[in-house]
Amino acid sequence: MDKKELKLKINDEQLRGKYANQINVMHTQYDFVLDFISLFPPEAIVNARIITNPAAVKKIYHILGQNIAKYEEKYGEISVNDDQITISKQVN
Repeated sequence: MDKKELKLKINDEQLRGKYANQINVMHTQYDFVLDFISLFPPEAIVNARIITNPAAVKKIYHILGQNIAKYEEKYGEISVNDDQITISKQVN
């Protein structure tokens, strides 16, 4: 199958982006839910929720892995501090 180039559109609101420093992932057999969270204790706010299929999540996983490798090659290893902060599953 020939690959076709698609035009990517983005509106002004999306172009500004949303900041997230945490992510919460849930899944069912058919879908993954990715909550992108701004964590500023004592509050955590979900800025974006993406619901997608397992194949798309696997593509995201591979693309992120490739980009992290490129980043670390250029800037050095990313250190991860897994803080002991637990985000409640209860949404207000």
